[in-house]
Parts: sequence; C-alpha cells; structure tokens
Amino acid sequence: MSTNSPKNKQQGVNTRLAHGPYDPHSLHGFVNPPVVHASTVLFENTERMKNRAASPYSYGLRGTPTTTALEAALDDLEGSAGTILVPSGLAAVTIPLLAFLSSGDHCIVVDSVYSPTRKFCNGTLRRMGVSVEYFDPHIGAGIAGLMRPETKVVFLEAPGSNTFELMDVAAVCEAAHAGGAVTMIDNTWATPLLFRPLDHGVDLSIHALTKYPGGHSDVMMGSVSANAATYERLRETQMQIGVNAAPDDTYLVLRGLKTMGVRLARHEASALAVATWLEGRDDVVSVLHPALPSFPGHDLWKRQFKGSSGLFGFVLKGDQSAAAAFLDTLEIFGLGYSWGGHESLAVAVDLSDRTIAKGPEGGALIRLQIGLEDVEDLKADLEAGFAAAARRG
Repeated sequence: MSTNSPKNKQQGVNTRLAHGPYDPHSLHGFVNPPVVHASTVLFENTERMKNRAASPYSYGLRGTPTTTALEAALDDLEGSAGTILVPSGLAAVTIPLLAFLSSGDHCIVVDSVYSPTRKFCNGTLRRMGVSVEYFDPHIGAGIAGLMRPETKVVFLEAPGSNTFELMDVAAVCEAAHAGGAVTMIDNTWATPLLFRPLDHGVDLSIHALTKYPGGHSDVMMGSVSANAATYERLRETQMQIGVNAAPDDTYLVLRGLKTMGVRLARHEASALAVATWLEGRDDVVSVLHPALPSFPGHDLWKRQFKGSSGLFGFVLKGDQSAAAAFLDTLEIFGLGYSWGGHESLAVAVDLSDRTIAKGPEGGALIRLQIGLEDVEDLKADLEAGFAAAARRG
C-alpha cells in the first residue's frame, strides 16, 4: 500500500517512518527500496535523450531510486517542496549558503552557530566578498535592526550549538522576510519529529543526517529541505557543485529512519533523567537543557518544540584541569565528536570563537550526548568522573 494517500498523511509519525513513502508493491513487494549503484542511465532513443530533463533519472549524479526514496521520506517529515542529499552535515550548511549568496551580499548568522559553519562563513564566504555579521540568539524580531538592503540570508540554529539558546524562530523569519532575505536553519538537534522549521516561516531546513536519522555512528550525510520558493535554486546549485549522496550511505539513513522515532523517545527520556539528576548536584553549576523548567529559554522551547533530544550541556564546578580529570575517568561515555548514535559521548566545549553569546560562566562547560544505555549505568559513570574532578580540585 502506498503511503502517499491523504489517509496515510494523517497517520502517526512512527507509522509513517515505518511504512513510507516508498511503496513496496512498486518493486515486487520488497519492503525496502533498492540500493541503486549508478552513473550512466541509458535512453531508449535520441528523442528521449534530447529531452532528458523530463525523465525521472538522467545521470547518477542527479539521483537514483535510492536517493529519491530518502528525499521523499524527508519531504514527508518536513512538509517541504523538495530535498537534496549531500555527503555530510557541513555540506548541508555550505551548499544553501552558496546558493543564495554572492559577492557584495550581507549574511547574518546566529552567534551560537555550529563552529564549522562559522569557519565557512569567516573563511570561504568572506573570501567570496560576502559580509558576515553575527547576532545574539535572543534577538527575536529585533533582527530587523540588523537588516540591510544587501542582506540576502539569515542563518539560524535552534537550540544553539553547545549552549542551547532558544530563539523565536517565527519572529526572526518574519523580520528577515520583510527585509528581503532567505532564512535557513540548522535543525539537527530536534529533527523534523520535534520541530518543523517550515511551519514557522523558515525557507530551508538543514540536517546532519549523520546524527539521529542515521543513528548508529556509521554514516555521514546531510540534507536540505526547501519550500517551493527556494527549492529550484537550491537543487541547481547542488548540481553545479556536483555533489550527491552515495547509495549505500543513503540506504543506511533510510534504514535508520525506520526506528528514529522510538530511538529519539529513548534519548529524550534518558537525557532528561540525567539532566535532572545533574541539577541536584553541588558540583554542577548549571545544566543547559531546554526542556528543564530552570533553563532560561524553556518557555520558548515549550511553545515551539514537540520534545527534546539527547544532547545537552552542563557547567562543572572547576577549571579545565578538573574537566580533563572528569572526562578521562569516564568509561561508558566515549570521548568523541558527533552525536545522535546509540552510544553516549562527552566532550569539553570551547566557546572562544563566540563574539556575542559568550556562554555560561562559573566553571568548565561539558557537552553530553545521552545514548541508549541504561540510565543508572550512565549516572554511575558520571559519578566516577565527578569524584576524579574533586580529587583534582
């Protein structure tokens, strides 16, 4: 049965993740789409070759049935007019920026952005002649005061990377659109299950599919889902640059999507349990988790998001040497970058590249990714880390 009918659009998200929108009966009843490895596509005759733009597939770079299946699944989740797939989350950031910015343009970026995004903006974009300016994540409608005639892009991330600041996304987008700019957001923390940016006025929703959609720390991929006004230009830029996702990686993300809903619920519940436990500790200065009532942006989170994921931060009472002792003692938590996989991770956070959103004070900032392990085991591992930090102090 196809999942594209109006009836199925009303089904719950886990049902839709499990069943669609790929129709098994379109290929002999096999429940998963085929993994198509392809470069050359053959045409029946010269007329079809001449009019290849009308064909669903014309060359492997432009897409295959495998990439189409994932693009359609993401469009269903995002409510988007079209999605592109790229080899990494960072590529999902850079391609839409390149699509909508030219020399002489002005780009406004939230100061709590993912640090590789900042490096691209400060490096490649500025070398292109683009003026880049950073803004306070709490600015809301006040972003209108930063708009110029040459402002073409406003780039958001919510919650903010590492420090999890919330913003009024709809208010920022309304002001940006009034000034003639395109809006794009890195929505990796929430996935479209917890926040659908296009419903709040965002033009392009960016994801590192490496994280929760992949879910097993074994694939790198990104996506950009666009509204009807921006999709054609985004897609054409992707083809001009010449990047698409590899078929085997695409299949891994398609497989990961099937269980993303149930995994994300587990990540959320476990992370909240650990965050609440951390809040009660004397050796913790503060916990940076948007779903905690104590978090400064909690009301904004409740108004805009359907839930929370497994990534949050906390401020350890102590200096960087105490943080190192804490981290080096951990056994279940791995010391590694990325997140969204089955395993828990911990990293010390460096905010030295910030210009406005300086982050919390009073100790060392540590970011945790809460995986699928048992919560009591995670607490015991963290307890050992706290004991080591105390001995260092």
